[in-house]
Parts: sequence; structure tokens; C-alpha cells
Amino acid sequence: MKQICVLTGGSSGIGKATAELLAKNGYLVYELSRGGADAEGIIHITADVTEPEQVREAVNQVVAAEGRIDLLVNNAGFGISGAVEFTDPKDAFSQLNVNFFGALHCIQAVLPTMRAQKSGHIVNISSVAAPIAIPFQSFYSATKAATNSLTLALRNEVKPFGVVVSAVLPGDVKTGFTAARKKSTAGADVYGKALDHAVAVMEHDEQNGMPPVAVAKKVLRAASAKHPAAFYTVGFQYQVFVVLNKILPASWTNALVGMIYK
Repeated sequence: MKQICVLTGGSSGIGKATAELLAKNGYLVYELSRGGADAEGIIHITADVTEPEQVREAVNQVVAAEGRIDLLVNNAGFGISGAVEFTDPKDAFSQLNVNFFGALHCIQAVLPTMRAQKSGHIVNISSVAAPIAIPFQSFYSATKAATNSLTLALRNEVKPFGVVVSAVLPGDVKTGFTAARKKSTAGADVYGKALDHAVAVMEHDEQNGMPPVAVAKKVLRAASAKHPAAFYTVGFQYQVFVVLNKILPASWTNALVGMIYK
């Protein structure tokens, strides 16, 4: 019997690679996005994750058709860049609304079903930018840090109901995410070349990063684990960075990040 998965943001990039890999490994994937399409083993449902009613309707559709939900993958998201001082609060809110509250809407929609069936796994797509905040990408980093905290708190809340929660933390991944980033140059006259250089470094690293299927494999590993971990970092070098971030004083690792993006 196929496992039933609800996955957000599966029309491209990490989401699409994950949906395809899950579909090849025993899952029937219901993909929620604003512009996806059906594929083998993948059923698209048009939904905007920032609209809780749309999310609830989509999840109800899945439950009506399948009677259960075994896996939720919260992948939908985008990035903005710019100086904190000059970021339009509306842009900051939009970043949080999609990356964090979008995941929250999906979690709240699937949990009643998972609790009732006394099983289920929620996998949130986070980022190495959560523990290692990136200058001029502060709001993206903040959404992922919030995702990690939500993952840990929720993991304990739903454990008595047989539901497991994990987060996957990719490093740099080569996808259309780079081109889709909303870049603000406001304050460039104040911050000089630092702003442009930091964004250029980000884009270079992303476009020379791992393929999205590497992240998809880690999601599948988490979903298939008998005893899933709380966090899965993708890529050896990023695993090293995360460990060092735990060991070294925060001021040291933050200074190192500042040097990289200076």
C-alpha cells in the first residue's frame, strides 16, 4: 500500500525533486502549489500556503480521497536579500508569511488526521542559514531559525500521538531559488560594496551548489527512518559548519561568516 504524502512547493527545485523521488519510492504525492502539474505518482492541488483556508481545503481533499496522511513535507518558500535597516516591513512580513506561517498552516491542517491515526511524519525544509545566519539575508535566516525552533517544540508536543517531526537543513543548492530571490539595494549608499558583494557570494555558492536531488534523498532518508532524527544537515561540509557552530563561541563563528561575506 502506497504511503500518502502532502508536499508543498513541488513545482520546481527541491520540492519537485523530492516529489519525484518520493513517488518512485512508494509514495503517492499530493503536491500543493500555485502552479504545479500532475505527473506519475504526483497529484497537483492548487493552493497558496499563505491562505489557511486553501490549505485546509486541499488537505481535506487528500483525506477524503485516501483516508490518511503519512507524510507532510513543508518545502514552499522563497528568499529576500537586503540590509535590515532598509528592508520594507511588508517584504519582511511576506518572507515570514510564506516560509514560516505557510508551514504552520499545513501543520495545523494535517495534525488532526495524524493524531487520529496515531502516526505520521512532518518534515520541514529548513536551511544551514538557520544556525548560521547570513548577513544581508537576515530575514530568510530568521524564518529558518524559527522553523528549527518550531520543529523541536512540536516534536515533543506530538510525540505522545505517534507523530514525528524533523527538519532537513540544506546548504547551497543549485535551483531557480537564486533567480527568484527578491533583492533590495536600498541602503547601498550606506553599506557600500558589502551589500552587493554578500549577495554575489550567495548567488555564486548557490549556482555551484549541490543538485536538488541531494536534498530529496535526505528527505526520503528522514521519512524512511525507524527512529527519525530531529535535524538532518545535507552535505558533509555543511555538517562540519553546523558542528563547529555548536562548539565554538557564537562571536567566533559569526565573525567567520562575516569574513566570508565581507
